[in-house]
Amino acid sequence: MSGGVETTAAWLADQLAEGAVTSVDITQRHLDRIGEVDERVHAFLHVDAEGALAQAAESDARRARGEVRGPLDGVPIAVKDVLATRGLPTTCGSKILEGWIPPYDATVVARLREAGLPILGKTNMDEFAMGSSTEHSAYGPTRNPWDLDRIPGGSGGGSAAAVAAYEAPLAIGTDTGGSIRQPGAVTGTVGVKPTYGGVSRYGLVALANSLDQAGPVTRTVLDAAMLHDVIGGHDPRDSTSIQQEWPSFTEAAKAGSTGDMTGVKVGVITELSGDGWQAGVMNRFNESVELLVKAGAEVVEVSCPSFVHALAAYYLILPAEASSNLAKFDAMRYGLRVTPDGDPSAEDVMRATRDAGFGDEVKRRIILGTYALSSGYYDAYYGQAQKIRTLISRDFDAAFASVDVLVSPTAPTTAFRLGEKLDDPMAMYLNDLATIPANLAGVPGISVPNGLADEDGLPSGFQALAPALADDRVYRVGAALEALHTAEWGGPLLDKATGLEGVSS
Repeated sequence: MSGGVETTAAWLADQLAEGAVTSVDITQRHLDRIGEVDERVHAFLHVDAEGALAQAAESDARRARGEVRGPLDGVPIAVKDVLATRGLPTTCGSKILEGWIPPYDATVVARLREAGLPILGKTNMDEFAMGSSTEHSAYGPTRNPWDLDRIPGGSGGGSAAAVAAYEAPLAIGTDTGGSIRQPGAVTGTVGVKPTYGGVSRYGLVALANSLDQAGPVTRTVLDAAMLHDVIGGHDPRDSTSIQQEWPSFTEAAKAGSTGDMTGVKVGVITELSGDGWQAGVMNRFNESVELLVKAGAEVVEVSCPSFVHALAAYYLILPAEASSNLAKFDAMRYGLRVTPDGDPSAEDVMRATRDAGFGDEVKRRIILGTYALSSGYYDAYYGQAQKIRTLISRDFDAAFASVDVLVSPTAPTTAFRLGEKLDDPMAMYLNDLATIPANLAGVPGISVPNGLADEDGLPSGFQALAPALADDRVYRVGAALEALHTAEWGGPLLDKATGLEGVSS
């Protein structure tokens, strides 16, 4: 296989279909790459080499019998460690679940297996998906392949770093307030948050039930669309799963790859720019908007005034739901148990276990959420945050009445240095400023690589948002912009990554 592992999932799928390569060969090459670079990147918490190769061999045998399960049968994938995987550890980046091996698969994982994708392993993440830098993992931080002294975004930095470092051609992430899109922006990868309910949450260890959504992490928009076609669709085991027929996202991405934006009306969100936004990030964003105009799009400015309150509302709603969800980690049923000396009560055991098992950021959000839900404060904080959420949804509805998609930079800055914001939670939270509104309203969004910022030569991202159920629009716009950018750059942006120079692939 020429090109080592620096290829797309779509290209690998074509090579498999032509009989030019085997799944075992592809999977072994990626396992070799993990062995070469992951000691420095730390994208993975668990690598299942034996299992992945066995699944790859099964794929090759199926193909030999003419029983291919789909276009991605045989293409390996990495899975964020917040999704239950039967027979493989699922820790959510936390000591409190260290060593836990689920007896079942999340629906997303089950669909990957059914489609024949070998699972390389589980990727690192901020503990229980609480963070924007993957520095809050109990097992150590993941590093950005562009610059190993910088963060890969969060909470799904492991999935984004694995794809950016060519350790996996595909990955699954989860997005509660931007945890797929923001890592995509700072690692030069593609990240998609589907419409809420478009991908099953069954088996996804919940951070905030009304916000969490699993989605693709890839190197191209077409790869993301192909993966979305595999994992999406109704699941009767998830009460929030949408019952409807979805269009082919693969076809939407292919339609957009012509680069023609004629007839598409694009709204630039006024509130997601200005003070605090890195100049180089805004330069790349404005250049991308100009490319869309040249490709035939009509671009207008759109005001969404409630977006300025999204961050505050989110950091009341999310901690409140997290406080409730994490109450089940009580040392009584599964996970870590710490027993104090003497004759401790059940409450003493719970207190000691939660103190030892949860990290500082998790404790911070549990305390904040419990306070927001407490008697006397519920209406003043949580209730008001839900009202803001309604206003944000109304802003989206008003905007989409006049435009097809809304666009903004994905994140205000490029990747910051490890440790730079660990002691300043508010500075950390601001990284999700542009991505949070989509989660509060349940609409789909994509982050596409947007070029390198002038100040530091690091990648930035371009975000496109569409109405709920119109995920095909973000694929069309994302693929069009990707095609326009590729023509400008002369090749994929990831070819310019320098953090792992000198490592063979």
